Amino acid sequence: MAFWSNWFIPKPFNEGYLPELDGHRVYYREFGNPKGEVILCFHGGPGYWSRAETAKKFDLKKYRVIMFDQRGCGKSEPAGCMEHNTTQDNVDDAVRLLEFLEINDKVILFGSSWGSTMVLMFAITYPKIVKAMILSKIFLANRDSKNWELKQSGLFYPDMLDELKGNISDNYLIPEYYAKQINSENLEQQTSAATKYGCWERVLGSLDPKFGDYIPDEKEINMQKIYINYAAQNFMLEDDEIIDNANKIDDIPTLILHNRLDFICPPINAYRLHKALPMSKLIFVPAKGHSSKLMDEMMRAEMKEFLQKLD
Repeated sequence: MAFWSNWFIPKPFNEGYLPELDGHRVYYREFGNPKGEVILCFHGGPGYWSRAETAKKFDLKKYRVIMFDQRGCGKSEPAGCMEHNTTQDNVDDAVRLLEFLEINDKVILFGSSWGSTMVLMFAITYPKIVKAMILSKIFLANRDSKNWELKQSGLFYPDMLDELKGNISDNYLIPEYYAKQINSENLEQQTSAATKYGCWERVLGSLDPKFGDYIPDEKEINMQKIYINYAAQNFMLEDDEIIDNANKIDDIPTLILHNRLDFICPPINAYRLHKALPMSKLIFVPAKGHSSKLMDEMMRAEMKEFLQKLD
């Protein structure tokens, strides 16, 4: 597999919008070989957007790399819109995209963090069109994840969790409280939600944590609006929905990488998923944080071997 230098940002050979559905126009773009094997990428968040740099992970002479901005995210319109915006809506948009681009063969799925959640839900819903999955920073969006974020993280960040909670009576009401703020028409309340709960992921794993060290712009507030609303609704999934349905995808070859000291998504997520998928390979990266340079390096090496075995 050929890899590009860090400064190179690939250009799409095709981009545009899916036909409007439910008031949403979903932005997509394609990189690499128009006749190559398809790799469909799901971005993180919820609320973030696709990045052209992701295409650099693959041999663009061989693969057709497709990515899209989920509803309300990035260049998709309207920005920050939560109407008709669910996990399943975004999964179905991914299928619409493949149909729109007239792709009939099985595809390889790629996703990190929330992107891994989306990949798994796509595969569970449409297993017959999935050839393989490449995942990292596993997030299962279940009760255990919520317990870690809103309670157990206080073992390491008691001061920051207390500041985040403020006068809220119950830790588990934190997402709902900040959802009301981010959904208000008051810019001060929106900013508070974005710099507090929206910043919580930046706190976890930090050795010098602080809130409010940046002023969010409109794009950042829209991003946090999506994230906070999803979090307040348990990411619109039943508890352990992914693990409970893993039998539907247990024959799909899967590569999983996860940093050993990930304070945003604890490694137990990756381990449980690996145990539920007999065709998976799990690599714990000896690094800290949700992302790391070492993870990127190991991902490239492991992904090269993984994709070669699929040929």
